[in-house]
Amino acid sequence: MALKILADDCSVCGTCEFECPNAAIRMKGDAYLIDPAKCTECEGFHDSPRCAAECPSDCIVAA
Repeated sequence: MALKILADDCSVCGTCEFECPNAAIRMKGDAYLIDPAKCTECEGFHDSPRCAAECPSDCIVAA
């Protein structure tokens, strides 16, 4: 399963992009997107998804 970013709630701070060990998060236009083909929810790297844990806007949710 992958995560997604709720664009309307995102502050575009960039924290999520730097936390992602799979480079699954990128900027497209004026919003961040998570590539579901690359997102592993940090399995094999961390106990929980780092992007969601570090997001100050709490806009990263299950897809």
